[in-house]
Amino acid sequence: MNDNFPVLKNDVMVRAARGEAVGRVPVWVMRQAGRYLPEFQEFRKKHDFFEICRTPELAAEVTLMPIRRYDLDAAIIFSDILVIPQALGMEVQMVGGVGPVLPNPLVKPEDVKTLLKLDVDVEKELHYVMEAITLTRHKLDGKVPLIGFSGAPFTLMGYMIEGGGSKTLSKTKKWLYQNPEESLQLLDQLSDVIIQYLVAQVKAGAQLLQVFESNAGFLGPKQFNKFSLPFLKKISEKVKQSLTDLNVPTVPMIVFAKDAHFGIESLSHSQYDVISIDWAIEPSEARSLAGPKVTLQGNLDPCALYSDVQQIDLMVKEMVESFGTNRYIANLGHGIYPDVNPQHLAVFIDSVHKYSQNTDI
Repeated sequence: MNDNFPVLKNDVMVRAARGEAVGRVPVWVMRQAGRYLPEFQEFRKKHDFFEICRTPELAAEVTLMPIRRYDLDAAIIFSDILVIPQALGMEVQMVGGVGPVLPNPLVKPEDVKTLLKLDVDVEKELHYVMEAITLTRHKLDGKVPLIGFSGAPFTLMGYMIEGGGSKTLSKTKKWLYQNPEESLQLLDQLSDVIIQYLVAQVKAGAQLLQVFESNAGFLGPKQFNKFSLPFLKKISEKVKQSLTDLNVPTVPMIVFAKDAHFGIESLSHSQYDVISIDWAIEPSEARSLAGPKVTLQGNLDPCALYSDVQQIDLMVKEMVESFGTNRYIANLGHGIYPDVNPQHLAVFIDSVHKYSQNTDI
């Protein structure tokens, strides 16, 4: 554990995640270091996507881009959830206009043994992520905390079987129905890799962690409870226990199970400190399901940023009033889209600040 990091000057995100009293609602945005930024677009003309991920200096620079431009309360390390399949030996390409492509996906359960290196040394194979985190912590100079992250087991499994994104995830769900035991075994093995990865990120300097179960909405309640929830719980429990065993302070953990509103109540009884929610649920309903002991994060529709600035301001006001200023982190309900006007994101952030001063403390 690096003990020589600059002192954190703005800890409102960390305190809100832990449920402590804060003077205002913290705000950050999923995919905030990305294609909507003109400076990132220029940067990409010179550097391949995975070149940036694998080069700590480049990853740190991109991570800092939105922090320089906006009054955000957290940075999130520039990386990708698919570095884990890469570490396991799968080829992943980032194809313009298409997105991630895995040209040699898993087709049948036997492929797991032949295509994957499940005994991978995560810290060695993904050393560049940890180096980027440590470097970024120093470059941030304590301005805001740094978030580390990973894809969740079912979401990673989906990419590894589909060979990329999918509108139906039918190949993956075919595995769940036809090969349930093999699916559970793969999900458990991926969980072990993710646990190692997240622990390594904290040791490298990550001050919060987010687990992205972006494909949760493809599962119904029963399948979610069988193929997603147990592994999400295992990750939060084992990461915190591992850090304690290593005498490393635990950090707040965020889970984002997109479109799985039926899982909010169950996740609130896990060891996640924050549940991030998408835009397709009323804040009052999410709060009722999560209960009083979990912080919520979200949930403005990313497409709302296409509105004019007056409408964005109004929608943020309504959102903050609906969630309240305690145990709440403002964010979008998913990642920001690449064609959003950067100035509209500035309005979103400034409106959160304007409407979220906590008068209760």
